[in-house]
Amino acid sequence: MQTEDGSLIHKCLNGEPETFSLLVEKYKTGIYAFTYARLGGFHDAQDVTQEVFIQAYTNLRNLKKWDSFVFWLYRIASAQCAKWIRTQARRKDKEFIEDQDPRILEIPYIDSYRKNQVNESLRESLEALPEAYRDVLTLHYIGGMKVMEIARSLSISPSTIARRLREARSQLREEMFAMMSKTYEQHKLPVSFTFRIVEAVKRIKIHPTSTMKGLPWGLSLATGIIIAVMSLNPYVSWFSQIGTYARSVLPSETKVLKVGEIPVDIVKTSNMAILSNKMGKGKGGEPKQPDMQNAFFMDPQGEGGEWVKKADMPTGRDNLSTSVVNGKIYAIGGRSNDAQGNEVFIKTVEEYDPVKDTWMKKADMPTARWKLATCVLDGKIYAIGGMPGWSGGFSTVEIYDPVTDTWTKGLDMPTRRGGLSTSVVNGKIYAIGGADNFGPCLSTVEEYDPVKDIWTKKADMPTARFNVSTIVMNGEIYAMGGIPVITRPWHALSTVEVYNPAKDKWTKKADMPTARNGHCTGAVNGKIYVIGGMLDEETLFSTVEVYDPVTDKWMEKANMPTGRFTFSASVVDEKIYAIGGWTAQDLLSTVEEYTPEGWPFAVSPNGKLPTKWGMIKAK
Repeated sequence: MQTEDGSLIHKCLNGEPETFSLLVEKYKTGIYAFTYARLGGFHDAQDVTQEVFIQAYTNLRNLKKWDSFVFWLYRIASAQCAKWIRTQARRKDKEFIEDQDPRILEIPYIDSYRKNQVNESLRESLEALPEAYRDVLTLHYIGGMKVMEIARSLSISPSTIARRLREARSQLREEMFAMMSKTYEQHKLPVSFTFRIVEAVKRIKIHPTSTMKGLPWGLSLATGIIIAVMSLNPYVSWFSQIGTYARSVLPSETKVLKVGEIPVDIVKTSNMAILSNKMGKGKGGEPKQPDMQNAFFMDPQGEGGEWVKKADMPTGRDNLSTSVVNGKIYAIGGRSNDAQGNEVFIKTVEEYDPVKDTWMKKADMPTARWKLATCVLDGKIYAIGGMPGWSGGFSTVEIYDPVTDTWTKGLDMPTRRGGLSTSVVNGKIYAIGGADNFGPCLSTVEEYDPVKDIWTKKADMPTARFNVSTIVMNGEIYAMGGIPVITRPWHALSTVEVYNPAKDKWTKKADMPTARNGHCTGAVNGKIYVIGGMLDEETLFSTVEVYDPVTDKWMEKANMPTGRFTFSASVVDEKIYAIGGWTAQDLLSTVEEYTPEGWPFAVSPNGKLPTKWGMIKAK
């Protein structure tokens, strides 16, 4: 399923240009404020804003990830502002009267003079600020956008936006803030703005890139084999050094979603989000060519199972952790917003009953934190590690008893960290990966023995990573995805490594077809499901891929309705519940339930024991 933006873009590309008006209405105020911050003139900002939307519509078919439309729009705005500034710098007549806003000539001179003085004073005050401060200040006061909206639009963390606003305020006089709002009211976009754009784009012809009809699987597999064999021929080059097609006997309109991507319709992976030459190999995260084995010989699936919307969680949040006890899901901690829309890190605990589809508030966790990990041991939930905010890390362990609705203090983990994952095997907890204070990513593995009440260092994971997701299958822990570095720009891994606690040894397995970070993993009916996440700071997934540990192969299932990352997920009675998260635009309270194809299963490897994704207690 598509998001709202994706649905509107789909309609635009299929002969309904009038639907573009909804995208203009949604984003015009923010783009107008952004261009004003860069250009310093309302009339110029209006002209450039109009050009931004026309350019966006003209190039709409080139947008590969429809749900990243807003980020793409701001990149176009930034480029158009730079172009306008270069053009103005070359003009010698820019001060002439014919270049002024014609509306100025329609009002008495003295009023025009006063307004120009106000505008000039506002412009000078803003220009005295660094550009980063000017952008957020203008979007907030002139664009009327909240912290989370600005963060979404500029793809910057909300805490950074809040900090820039505070520092910008400290550098401006108080009367400037009132002037900003008043001035914007006088220069807001006219009602006809959207109408003019829609009338303009109606004359622009755009065509969607058509896709090949899927071949029968037997023919598709044969075609894949032929392609693989032919690629060995030195006279037929299928991939150039940068991953693009050099030659192809396939129809010229085969859809290629990303540079270097294998045409997925040929191999019956119709919903594959990314198979590009920029996927990390695992240990170093270096670029590689698409995995031909994973791509061409991926098991034929893609439509199995069904997603259903369930009751929203009371508190919208991301970077939370969920665990299951006695068939009920406990959502713990994370990042949320207060009543003013400001970012806060919380200790909130809420209980979900899948049978009744209801939520209930429970006793708060003693320590507010996000990027923590939770797991279940002997009917109690262990909340381990995490971070208090955008700095620092916790080694804190706190234990929740759902029966008494009380918390107790546990033995601290030796290494403080957040963005870790925990799994339980044979009555022992394994804390894996993460980072301390957003520093270097860790490969650290530490084992907790509740009988002896001690932590013990174990063999390091081969690939150090943050936001790694782990899951237990057949007494072994599968560590999947994550990012190898936290500093920007980051790029997710497709790496899968398996830890055997009995041997204290790691081994490599087949990479995930889709590299990702901030995703969830879980076990149902002997298979490992990998859901959601992000490739980089722009590419969001709703993709669901399933791994068979017996064959070491991957297949694809029905996409999650809401693309998201840094969410949490739990399994109850072999059904998967995706909870909360972040869409790169908003914090979510959304809960979606997935019933795998073939449910109820004749034989379940985990019986009827409710289990938490990534934290299954092996029998």
